[in-house]
Amino acid sequence: MSNAISITFGQRLSNWKLIFDTCALPEDRTMDTVSKWLLAVRPCVFRMTVFSGAIGGLLAAATATTINWGYFSLALLGLVIAHAANNMINDYFDWKQGIDTEDYVRGQYTFHPILSGAITPGQLLRAILLMNIIDAAILAYFVMQLGTTVLIFALAGLFISVFYVAPPLKLKQNGLGELGVFIVWGPLMTAGTYFVAAGSAPSWVWLASIPYAIVVTTVLLGKHIDKLSADAELGIRTLPVLLGNRFSLILNQLLMASFYVLIVILVLTATVGPWVIITFLAIPRLIKVMGIYNSPRPTEQPPDTPTWPLWFVGWAFYHNKMAGGFFVLGLIMNLIVPVELPFL
Repeated sequence: MSNAISITFGQRLSNWKLIFDTCALPEDRTMDTVSKWLLAVRPCVFRMTVFSGAIGGLLAAATATTINWGYFSLALLGLVIAHAANNMINDYFDWKQGIDTEDYVRGQYTFHPILSGAITPGQLLRAILLMNIIDAAILAYFVMQLGTTVLIFALAGLFISVFYVAPPLKLKQNGLGELGVFIVWGPLMTAGTYFVAAGSAPSWVWLASIPYAIVVTTVLLGKHIDKLSADAELGIRTLPVLLGNRFSLILNQLLMASFYVLIVILVLTATVGPWVIITFLAIPRLIKVMGIYNSPRPTEQPPDTPTWPLWFVGWAFYHNKMAGGFFVLGLIMNLIVPVELPFL
């Protein structure tokens, strides 16, 4: 990828759309400055954060006496900024510790801000600092408006975000990365957004956050399955390294399937309205993904796999997008056309 010399606005838009869709930019594309920074923050995965936050806001809209949509929107913006910062933090510390190299998987499947030479370590650190300053300002505003309880959500999320890769905890390297992602993209983001929007976070909201938190976790687990051999060689003890390839593949399928079981439980307990059963329309995609997980991994790059050599993570994300999208749609329909099941 070369530095931009002459590139039209249309080409820029095409680059940005491709990066938002795939977090990758083919080498035959001319990179512009915005594309460089979009690649650094990896926006293709932001939808998981948007879904987690949206679930909290929609649950609040359905059950709370009042909801502050301005607070909700600001919280959602803060979450996306935090996700962007987290992606850059991961790249910086993994590079700093000598994990991310040209030969390691992270340096192969897509643009690495430092390894590519496009962004210096100092520039990346300054970008991380800027993102965290913005989030700190948002947090300070919420503390003034809502009190110090909001600090629990924010600081817990920041703690997991930083120590996911940073010493001394290095959660990812000690088999706790998946748990950390589950906590952040479930209880912290969903219940936290509910709290900001409604001023409280009842216990049932924490339970309602679990289904989507699980399908976010399957994405990370799929990524770590793809990197299992490389991580094992470096002594990085992700969950797949600890459990082994075959068991990890089975576990990820069970987690994906459990999403639908938990949705049924939420409906039968009247925790959420029945429209979320629309998520069952994603089951054909689940079956397709399970077929991929039960088949041998390709030995060569298949067509339309821009993040090769990653494989299983892409299919987990393929399922996540539809399952999460239908869950959010079901919550919206519960608001627009509320329905009560006669036997509940």
